[in-house]
Amino acid sequence: MTEVTVIGGGLAGCEAAWALAERGFGVKLYEMKPKKFSPAHHYDGLAELVCSNSLKASRINSACGMLKAEMRMLGSIILEAADNSSVPAGGALAVNREAFSDYVTNKIRSHENITLLSEEITKFPKRNTVIATGPLTSDAMAEAIQERCGSPLSFYDAAAPIVSADSLDMTKAFYATRYDKGEADYINCPMNKEEYERFYEELVNAETVPLKEFERLNVYEGCMPVEVLAKRGAKSLCYGCMKPVGLTDPNTGRRPWAAVQLRKENTEGSAYNLVGFQTNLKFPEQKRVFRMIPGLENAEFLRYGVMHRNTFLNSPELLNNRFMLKESDGVYFAGQMTGVEGYIESAMSGIVAGQSLARRLKGQERLNLPKTTMCGALCSYVAAENADFQPMGANMGMLPPLEEHIKDKQVRYMRIAERGIDDMKKAMETRE
Repeated sequence: MTEVTVIGGGLAGCEAAWALAERGFGVKLYEMKPKKFSPAHHYDGLAELVCSNSLKASRINSACGMLKAEMRMLGSIILEAADNSSVPAGGALAVNREAFSDYVTNKIRSHENITLLSEEITKFPKRNTVIATGPLTSDAMAEAIQERCGSPLSFYDAAAPIVSADSLDMTKAFYATRYDKGEADYINCPMNKEEYERFYEELVNAETVPLKEFERLNVYEGCMPVEVLAKRGAKSLCYGCMKPVGLTDPNTGRRPWAAVQLRKENTEGSAYNLVGFQTNLKFPEQKRVFRMIPGLENAEFLRYGVMHRNTFLNSPELLNNRFMLKESDGVYFAGQMTGVEGYIESAMSGIVAGQSLARRLKGQERLNLPKTTMCGALCSYVAAENADFQPMGANMGMLPPLEEHIKDKQVRYMRIAERGIDDMKKAMETRE
């Protein structure tokens, strides 16, 4: 049996290991936990979700919904785990973090072709390896990658706080989803104009954890701390994470001026995270400011928000559209380090890297996914020439337009998704 190596037991690493093992390869999967933890990781299991517990929208005519449909066709173990550990989240796919991690860990450990090794790898591999060490790659491995590939870029992202459900004041907060779509899985904390303005002033003037200069210059747009976003303008939050559209406050019968949404963290519904409230505020400041939100006056914080380092490669110069390091002997990268942004996107890159390595070792035709698929579009983005390369998540703007003009956006997106899924089916039939 041919042996291959996967470094990193996050979403991408687990997908890569699974893809290779399912194709008959002996896989050594290296994960430095529990011997060593990154600053943002705390759970012993594989595929730990560090920031949100949401894997985003499920509907097929959304970018992430389309991506999930394609990944299921490719045999995603991460989505299998998500389906088996899901918690109510309206139109999104959200999971119980620990149950999700435990499911993946048990599947990996029980696969006859996978050997899980708790060990930190500090040297750059020579061949037949998928590097999926993630945006929080250990210093030693980061140095090894930098020496081989050139200077990596760094950015910082943040996680939102989590509060206890039984500490919320439900006389002020209410269950609802926007426009009453799906089940009422979100808790909504409404604000009137005066409440919002007081909250805003305290938020933008609250004390943050000091950052070094290079950290301040490299905050990634998609994970912008709520206090940083707020400083862009007094109404910035009303058009962002606190937008009140599609909500009616049952206590007033009117749409609130602003609203904070809370999403379930676990199946029991005992913990909720503040959606969009990733933050770098000091812990006492988080408690003081976020308790100004109606319904959260006595909130018990199960976890405060934190900010941590992320690292990614200049992939257009280094990788091809199958995530293989150019001019290497079968060394692939996977995960957010490649410049795909998001849980599902990272997992997708692990599937592509794992299947690509398998096909390379078997002497089969190279894996090339159509650009009309979300998988193919993301792969193309990572490899396309780009002088100002930045991480990118799945979005409909990445896909080629339809030949016909369709004014209705949802109808248009559905046609785009159907086209992509059909093209994925054809590509898979051709490969087989």
